[in-house]
Amino acid sequence: DECMNRGLLDPKIDFVFKKIFGSEKHPRVLISFLNAILKPINPISNVEIRNSDLEKEFLDDKFSRLDIKAITNKNEIINIEIQLKIPFGHLVNDIPSLPFQEHPLLKNEYNMIKRSLYYWSKMYEEQLNEGDDYSKLERTICINILNFKYLDNNRFHNGYRLKEIETNEELTNIQEIHFIEIPKLSEDSDEKDMLVAWMEFLKNPESEKVRSLELTISEIREAKDELIRISNDKEQRLLYEMRSKTLKDKNSALNEAERKGIEKGIEKGIEKVAKNLLDMGIPINEIILATGLSENDILNIKNNI
Repeated sequence: DECMNRGLLDPKIDFVFKKIFGSEKHPRVLISFLNAILKPINPISNVEIRNSDLEKEFLDDKFSRLDIKAITNKNEIINIEIQLKIPFGHLVNDIPSLPFQEHPLLKNEYNMIKRSLYYWSKMYEEQLNEGDDYSKLERTICINILNFKYLDNNRFHNGYRLKEIETNEELTNIQEIHFIEIPKLSEDSDEKDMLVAWMEFLKNPESEKVRSLELTISEIREAKDELIRISNDKEQRLLYEMRSKTLKDKNSALNEAERKGIEKGIEKGIEKVAKNLLDMGIPINEIILATGLSENDILNIKNNI
């Protein structure tokens, strides 16, 4: 079969991720995944998956979010989003040692944290109608799975709640935001930890590690079987190609906008330097050498001072 020869589809593309983890046909997969992330004292035993529709127009819209929304048997409201690729990647790669947030050119440009808080607050607020009692508000959890390094630490899984600044005492567990960064998973991570096992599946479902995990963990075998099924379905493969292209186009558009923004910023910076040099009485020919601006540019700046 030609599909099999082309290998399995990438489970990190949101379309495939949602088909595997957000399907009513495979609740056990999502339950296992959520228990692995949240590690509750009383494990989740049941989930109700919302918005399981994957309409063609959604896949083609580069601004659509293919999140998984679910409600657990404890009435917790959960949203899972997977982000495959960071925009402006070409710049981040220039200084690979720096975590994304500290990149000098991109500080806070792609603000996953504010974005996640925004979606969390929408989910929290949507629970109440006008005049409803606040006691109806249930625990609300956002899970962000990132295929890039974002937070400034070495842990691949970080979970956040509201805590007292000095004593670390928890105010409430009603708000919880998780970031899981797949590239931070180290080679020697303990696969007995279910979250590590699931990350190995997302990282490379065809690896030897995943092959051995499949033998002992039925939910991972179920997820892998579903991935094989999707990968062998011509129509699903076409939809996957379409979604991959849409996500790529979105990244290109964002990269281009960011590049132009940075260029404009650099240009403004150089003009400011030229203006300062003029103010200091530096001769124009020396300013040309220092800034790379033309004589006309410098004269324009001079006339506008």
